Amino acid sequence: MSNTARPAPAPTPGRTAVRPSPAGPRTATLAQALNSALRDTLREDPSVHVLGEDVGALGGVFRITDGLTAEFGADRCLDTPLAEAGILGTAIGMAMYGLRPVVEMQFDAFAYPALEQLFSHVAKMRNRTAGRLPLPITVRIPYGGGIGGVEHHSDASEAYYASTPGLHVVTPATVADAYGLLRASIASDDPVVFLEPKRLYWGKAEFDPAAPVEPIGRAVLRRTGTSAVLITYGPSLPVCLEAAEAAKAEGWDLAVLDLRTLVPFDDETVCRVVRSLGRAVVVHEATGFGGTGAEIAARVTERCFHHLAAPVLRVTGFDIPYPPPMLEHHHLPGVDRILDAVARLQWEA
Repeated sequence: MSNTARPAPAPTPGRTAVRPSPAGPRTATLAQALNSALRDTLREDPSVHVLGEDVGALGGVFRITDGLTAEFGADRCLDTPLAEAGILGTAIGMAMYGLRPVVEMQFDAFAYPALEQLFSHVAKMRNRTAGRLPLPITVRIPYGGGIGGVEHHSDASEAYYASTPGLHVVTPATVADAYGLLRASIASDDPVVFLEPKRLYWGKAEFDPAAPVEPIGRAVLRRTGTSAVLITYGPSLPVCLEAAEAAKAEGWDLAVLDLRTLVPFDDETVCRVVRSLGRAVVVHEATGFGGTGAEIAARVTERCFHHLAAPVLRVTGFDIPYPPPMLEHHHLPGVDRILDAVARLQWEA
């Protein structure tokens, strides 16, 4: 065998996420929408390959890859050994040779052995090569609590990824976004950490695969209001919508802003909403200290200071390792804690 390195192909230009032929609206779970996104992309783009632990015959722990190996073969949907660093390292090589790997990390904290590959190589390769060698890798990570999982199965580790330049960080909270944002992530020439809220996998909604969704990097106002805005993403979106409904009994009309993408961050939309209302609460289930909410609160304060009627507050998980399943409901932000923060906004105005 020759020791001469095989030259890498010239990078392909960024692709637009191709939509399947319109099939009309359908009702699906968020998990089924992710499965449809993978299936449609594999059908349309032969460079896309899926790999991870148990993604083949089993269809993944949460059945996101169900049926893909049967349809596309084991070379397109590949079961791997239990070796996260090896899985992502393999994906790096695949991307360098022109493929578009989609990696599944089985659980949030299971991804930690692969962080060196992600931080040192995936995030930096495009910059290191002056743009000549992008790594179009999508790393899918089921994350967050609320399913009765134990330690290492319920982490909300988005701050690690969001603080690493070179990575896009996407976290859908609706069925339509699960489909559309995953398609857009796979089509991106930038590496994407795609965080899937585990406790939302089984929620159902109607969506149309042919309908466009807002792109990566765009926040969406899910509920308008006049009193304050709840800024959130991923698994905390349904909790914030529930809190906004409950707030009506207190005479408060709360807006709910779904970030959808943590990197790139939509400063324009966030600041426009905050400036119009003057009060904001950031809600997420990850720990508070050094969390994503701290960055959001700082950005809002810097950009909207003269429009704020009260400090930007945060409602987060506690600064502890993830608790046992019987205690997780105390740890995760709930309606009462959110409404307590809104009450503080009114008092501090």
